[in-house]
Amino acid sequence: MGASVTGSDIRGRKTGRRRYAPMAEINVTPFVDVMLVLLIIFMVAAPLLTAGVAVDLPKAKAKPLAQDSKPLEVSMDQKGAIFLADTAITVEELGPRLKAISENRMDTRIYIRADRTLDYGDVMEVVGTINSAGFTKVALIADPSKK
Repeated sequence: MGASVTGSDIRGRKTGRRRYAPMAEINVTPFVDVMLVLLIIFMVAAPLLTAGVAVDLPKAKAKPLAQDSKPLEVSMDQKGAIFLADTAITVEELGPRLKAISENRMDTRIYIRADRTLDYGDVMEVVGTINSAGFTKVALIADPSKK
C-alpha cells in the first residue's frame, strides 16, 4: 500500500538504490596545513619579540659579580697524602686553607680526587673535614672511562 522508505522490496531484500552514508572520519590534512603555517609564523616572530628597547646603560665602578669560578681540587694519593692544588697539606690544615683560598665563600665547589685503592674511611675523613669547615658543595671525581 505504498512505497517503501527503506529502499527494500517486500521480502526485505535491498534494492539497487543506496542511501548516502555520512563519513565518520575527520580529515586532518587541512588542520596540519594550518598548524605548519602557524608554526612558521611563530618561529619568525619570536626573535623579534625578545629584542626589547635599545638602552644606553650607565657606567659603574662596582666590581663585576663573581661568575662560576673554577672549583677547588683536593687530591689524595695512594698513601693517603692530601694535596690542595699540588701542595701537600695535613687534614688539620685543610679547612683553614680552603677558607682562605675561597675568601670565606662557602658556596665554592670543591672536587675530591682520591686514589681507588684508598680506604673508604680515609676519604670520608677528608669529606667530613671539608663539610665541618662549612663547605656544602663537595663532590667526588671518578674516571668514567675505566670499567
